Amino acid sequence: MASGTANAGPEQVSAVVHVESPTEQRNPRTTDLDRMSTHDILSAINAEDAGVAGAVRAVLGKVAEAVDHATAALRGGGRVHYVGAGTSGRLAVLDAAELVPTYNVPADWFVAHHAGGEHALRLPVENAEDDESAGAAEIAESVTADDFVLGLTASGRTPYVLGALEEAKRLGARTGLVSDNPAAPVPEVVDVSIVVDTGPEAVAGSTRMKAGTAQKMVLTAFSTATMVKLGRTYSNLMVGMLATNAKLRGRTLRILREATGAEERECDEALTRAGGDLRVALVHLLSGVDVTTAATALEHAGGHVRDALGEVGR
Repeated sequence: MASGTANAGPEQVSAVVHVESPTEQRNPRTTDLDRMSTHDILSAINAEDAGVAGAVRAVLGKVAEAVDHATAALRGGGRVHYVGAGTSGRLAVLDAAELVPTYNVPADWFVAHHAGGEHALRLPVENAEDDESAGAAEIAESVTADDFVLGLTASGRTPYVLGALEEAKRLGARTGLVSDNPAAPVPEVVDVSIVVDTGPEAVAGSTRMKAGTAQKMVLTAFSTATMVKLGRTYSNLMVGMLATNAKLRGRTLRILREATGAEERECDEALTRAGGDLRVALVHLLSGVDVTTAATALEHAGGHVRDALGEVGR
């Protein structure tokens, strides 16, 4: 019965060893989950969630490295690619989609690749995450050496994601990996490894819970910091937008008034002179230079309002 493994050599034994991810283990704090009242179930889940922020805080140094890679890629004419499957992939698609309306960035700055394609966003696609070659093929068609590719996988072992990172590295791109499994070996092709140790889930193996929350937090912080580094904010205000409709013009005017202290009429006139460009109007109002000079300063400053203000002597 045990003869197949009892006499196995070291090589044979190591070949079958599988280190279980913490997210797959049973959580001793929630073993009575199905006996609890509704409120107690929610309290137990909330208590588990409370530790996620601390787990993310512990890896902020690595997240910062990823932000610097992403910023360099975008400044150099490259793009940022997210690669994931299941919950990780859906979170990646969400983050990439929200950056366009929030910061008025080009739609191709952040590209999300999800195992199984668009259909898999709503319904499971059998074995999609296990297809390493599909991940590699997806990247081969769209990534250049100027890009940064960030993989996301709770287990740290998803073949689709690892195949994509392998191909990205072959093409000369910088790579990063976000996982929730400290036991998973980090592939040599990964430049930045972000391992958020969220431990066992309230429901064993349900990585849409703490692991998913951690990945959402990492992605939101990562993309927001990248936008800040690229000058898409002034102070803590969004300034990358163009006032192309009444709703956006109203929001832009509010931001201008908040940032400059000027009256609404003055802000409205400045925005008109700036052709609806909030950053140009902002530099114009804060420095007193004309909109042409403001636009030139912004171009020299790579879109950073503060740097442009420094150029015009504000």
